[in-house]
Amino acid sequence: MELLDDLRWRGVVYQQTDEEGLAETLDKEKISLYCGVDPTADSMHIGHLLPFLTLRRFQNHGHRPIVLVGGATGLIGDPSGKSEERKLQTLEDVERNVKGIQKQLQQIFHFEGENGAILVNNYDWTSKLDVVTFLRDFGKHVGVNYMLAKDTISSRLETGISFTEFTYTILQAMDFLHLYENHQCKLQIGGSDQWGNITTGLELIRKMAPEGSKAYGLTIPLVTKADGTKFGKTEGGAIWLDPEKTSPYEFYQFWINTADADVVKYLKFFTFLSREEIEALEASLQEEAHLRKAQKALAEEMTRMIHGEEALQQAIKISAALFSGDVKNLSAAEIKQGFKDVPSYEAPAGEELGLVDLLVAAKISPSKRQAREDVSNGAVSINGERQTDTNYVLSAADQIEDQFTIIRRGKKKYFLIKY
Repeated sequence: MELLDDLRWRGVVYQQTDEEGLAETLDKEKISLYCGVDPTADSMHIGHLLPFLTLRRFQNHGHRPIVLVGGATGLIGDPSGKSEERKLQTLEDVERNVKGIQKQLQQIFHFEGENGAILVNNYDWTSKLDVVTFLRDFGKHVGVNYMLAKDTISSRLETGISFTEFTYTILQAMDFLHLYENHQCKLQIGGSDQWGNITTGLELIRKMAPEGSKAYGLTIPLVTKADGTKFGKTEGGAIWLDPEKTSPYEFYQFWINTADADVVKYLKFFTFLSREEIEALEASLQEEAHLRKAQKALAEEMTRMIHGEEALQQAIKISAALFSGDVKNLSAAEIKQGFKDVPSYEAPAGEELGLVDLLVAAKISPSKRQAREDVSNGAVSINGERQTDTNYVLSAADQIEDQFTIIRRGKKKYFLIKY
């Protein structure tokens, strides 16, 4: 019961198909359980994390996680949460996406040891079925009225749903049955929108597995923000796990900017910090909120988990440099992360540039008169060092790794000069 009590304390249990039965099973044995994701892109984003992190909590208590990437279901499209048909992906797109997502899942789970995670792709067994076998062996056991009662399908009846997406719930149900029969998988975990698919899987197990077979379903609540805005979205779009799409610095910044009203909930949801550690951070939030200890702990735990210790330390270094203005010790790679979204100017390589002329050319100052005034007033810094000489000429010594010069005007307006 210790595991389920912890899950309830963290607020990550939304629905269960048989609460007492699951608790009794977990008390008696270590089980295999699974969670899946469809490869709709070549990377997951943070909206995918909570079910998988919940799966990882089971692994931490000795159970074996089965991590499924839906190479087959990704070719069909889950109607859940959609008001219209998804655009079908090509097999090549799906295969590429599967590889990207599998790499990210390997960051979250342990794949070695007695309860090492198992990584599976439902294309491996679904692609071997012919249509007659699908209809006779599986379609026969799932009634149309039963499927029409599912929210994911009934909500689409007015706008229209194709037979392709209509059958999605059967394909996912087949996954649960396959994993039950071949890996003794007794529990499926998913987001709250997956309840209908999970219960269809249990229905197939009830009808097709040996009499007395026991399996369970558990769903995770939708992650929300206290201010009502959507979790995991910024002005720049989704927060991806792929460092090429969302840099470790941007990833770190997303978490450290969590509102006070949300941070304790997110510490419970997303981190593996203990109850005592989280309660201490909650107390700090009440007593010394200005120190932002809870946000720092959240950002560090999440960045370390997804990107590793080195990337975390790099993100902290960039953050500190930008806060203090002391940017001269940043590497070119760190500058690419930290200054990704600041205005930039392409300067000719190998040429000396007068500071006043550069300020105008890069549109940092609107005119030469204003540029001279900005410099003489001490409002302009080069790589973190104030420059007050209006006749100053930039040279190779002002270039970081021969690639960048960072100009700051005022306290917070940064500009990136690229060579």
